[in-house]
Amino acid sequence: MLAVINGLVTGLAMLTFAGIVWWAWSARRAEANRQAAQLPFALPEEYQNDKNAGDPHE
Repeated sequence: MLAVINGLVTGLAMLTFAGIVWWAWSARRAEANRQAAQLPFALPEEYQNDKNAGDPHE
């Protein structure tokens, strides 16, 4: 009986994982994925203001 429960839980976990992957790569998420990919390159506004003011140590 425990083996059947183990199998069912494993199957449910695999289906859940496949659903998350399907959702993450769906066409409706393409724009959000593109924006999220650019986040590491976005500079905070205060850093840009400091750069424009001119740092004498540069």
